Amino acid sequence: MLTPAKTQVLLCTLLCTWLLCNGQMESSTPSVQLRLAGEKRKKHEGRVEVLYQGQWGTVCDDDFSIYTAQVVCRQLGFVDAESWSPSAKYGRGEGPIWLDNLDCSGREKSLAQCRSNGFGVTDCKHSEDVGVVCAQQRIPGFKYIRTQANSEEGLPVHVEDVRIRATYSHRKRIPITEGFLEVKDGGKWRQICNEDWTEMNSRVICGMYGFPGEKRFNSRPYKLLAKRRKKNFWGFSVNCTGNEADLSDCKLGKELELKGNNTCGQGMPVVVSCVPGRTFAPSLSAGYRKAYRLEQPLVRLKGGAMIGEGRVEVLRNGEWGTVCDDNWNIQAATVVCRELGFGSAKEAMTGASMGQGIGPVHMNQVECSGFEKSLTECLFNRHALGCSHDEDAAVRCNVPAMGFKNRVSRSSCTMITISYLFSPDACLSSTQLRLSGGRNPFEGRVEVLADRNGSLVWGAVCSDSWGTMEAMVVCRQLGLGFASHAFQETWYWQGDATADNVVMSGVRCSGTELSLDQCLHHGKHTECPKGGGRFAAGVSCTLTAPDLVLNAQAVEQTTYLEDRPMYALQCAQEEKCLSSSADNADQNAYRRLLRFSSQIHNNGQSDFRPRAGHQSWVWHECHRHFHSMEVFTHYDLMNGNGSKVAEGHKASFCLEDTYCDEGIQKRYECANFGAQGITVGCWDTYRHDIDCQWIDITDVPPGDYILQVVINPNYEVAESDYSNNIMKCRTRYDGNRVWTYNCHIGGSRSSETEETFPGLLTNQLSHR
Repeated sequence: MLTPAKTQVLLCTLLCTWLLCNGQMESSTPSVQLRLAGEKRKKHEGRVEVLYQGQWGTVCDDDFSIYTAQVVCRQLGFVDAESWSPSAKYGRGEGPIWLDNLDCSGREKSLAQCRSNGFGVTDCKHSEDVGVVCAQQRIPGFKYIRTQANSEEGLPVHVEDVRIRATYSHRKRIPITEGFLEVKDGGKWRQICNEDWTEMNSRVICGMYGFPGEKRFNSRPYKLLAKRRKKNFWGFSVNCTGNEADLSDCKLGKELELKGNNTCGQGMPVVVSCVPGRTFAPSLSAGYRKAYRLEQPLVRLKGGAMIGEGRVEVLRNGEWGTVCDDNWNIQAATVVCRELGFGSAKEAMTGASMGQGIGPVHMNQVECSGFEKSLTECLFNRHALGCSHDEDAAVRCNVPAMGFKNRVSRSSCTMITISYLFSPDACLSSTQLRLSGGRNPFEGRVEVLADRNGSLVWGAVCSDSWGTMEAMVVCRQLGLGFASHAFQETWYWQGDATADNVVMSGVRCSGTELSLDQCLHHGKHTECPKGGGRFAAGVSCTLTAPDLVLNAQAVEQTTYLEDRPMYALQCAQEEKCLSSSADNADQNAYRRLLRFSSQIHNNGQSDFRPRAGHQSWVWHECHRHFHSMEVFTHYDLMNGNGSKVAEGHKASFCLEDTYCDEGIQKRYECANFGAQGITVGCWDTYRHDIDCQWIDITDVPPGDYILQVVINPNYEVAESDYSNNIMKCRTRYDGNRVWTYNCHIGGSRSSETEETFPGLLTNQLSHR
């Protein structure tokens, strides 16, 4: 029999439970706390972890579905779920497995509302921990509600957005490196109190915004400004170790009592000041460059379309090599990014995601604390062998906002997802560069926003001298990857008629510029004989590109001399494969030929195809094949000072897959007038005994020379890396015999080694 007092307690308990459940349903307050954790992940993906009874645990993958993933992602403030992963893809968690056999409809506000076996009831192991990938876009106005009232300290930071808000005197600076730090929570921008703020917190913020480190600043003007400004403080402090790649990886500190302008006591809003990396800092003066020579870097990135991304390569014993992806994680990737003058790493990439490198694999099983000055200071296994280049590690780094990146094609103004998300409102904003008239956001006529008589107007770019390098810069600036084609006529794209006038001409780029405006050009005084409109410059972009690399060892091992009579060289003479003195030679005279084999491998991420279509190829009756590129390879013999003494050339003879790496199918074959190209992972081999695979050295005196081979010398086809298109060898000719030795590819050795080979760092044969 219940006493009146016990009855009152029971009724109160039932009423409180009913109110709690209904309050949860009404206010969307989750009854459990969630976070994403694990290895090799971005901030919108990871192992699902649940905070219950003050302890973090995992979720089993049994009966998990995309609907359950949607509930997880929305509870964390993301608009939707993209996918989910079973079997501990993000590593095995620790502690209890709180939920098993989860069954959600996808409409629940909290994971606790889904059916399950109950908290802690499971027969799973941590090898079954589930992970999710959420859409990167955040829910507008989302407020991360925390229900663990006594456990908020130590939870991950969840806010909608973060920004460095520059003062009026700094807002015109690009990039913005200093200002008040603000977080967006519940749809409002709020400041953070600086009383518990640390340098480690600033280090994380600077890394997020593309800067390698933080620095001291003059606090006096900020104090004066803070006194005059109405403040809206966020209710928590932040605890970062300095090793986090993003603020969302940091933990919450103590909760603050919000009291308006008095919230922060004797403190003020947090100010962050960052050090820009070399690429983004004001350029060094000529005098400084002359007085101080920059040190040889020990780490570099190769193969990436955008600045701050690429395959990680390390210099060791004078030779560049790659890093194996075993144990490769975000901490090691961040060390690389900061070392190179970028911010923290957005992504630690594995499986040769940025193409395969050449040379040795220098490092394996890398372990970094995150605070090393260089990747070379990290621990690694010096004895672990067996890594191949299909395991090359790569990174994507946070880089500063430089104010010129536009990702909208005017032809559609639709949202496109590459590695970014943006608002459709971007179509309405003023930008410096756009593509117009293309069939999709990756192509179109290039249009520039220029100042004409005090007004900003859109105009065309002159197509005179417009080529692959210029197109590469446009695609990079727009965040669209590599250039696949550069167009000098765009009559087939209906652009904006009001933008037909040329506002930019004489554009010449090296290919490394961040924006088209950084390339050489005529300035405001344009000169373009054909004009804009149908003759305006255009581009098409792609997310992947080929990368051709010559096998230097094959050249070194197959070089020899052959004396051949003119009557056996008729076809070669027709194709201009002999030196000019052969034009007047007797048919019985002999030519001395320096012969060798060439093997060209496609190490990139897409097939190498001739720029021109099949209908434009030239048929050569004598050799019975099509030339799909006018010049595919140059062969030259140079003396010690880099002057050419003899030359050869190779039209695109018969581009095909002669051999392929294991598991790769041949796609291109010249027989029966088939398609020409080189598949990723395949070799195009041209043997030493085939016509034109030589240099005519009949008129060359004995001596020491440099043999040079350059692939794709006129940049007719875009590649992810042009530095490895050139190869040089030491060559000794005594009048009767030839020795070829010390062959190596451009960019494969230290700068000190390459300086002994004139022109190795620059493609001197370009006819652009």
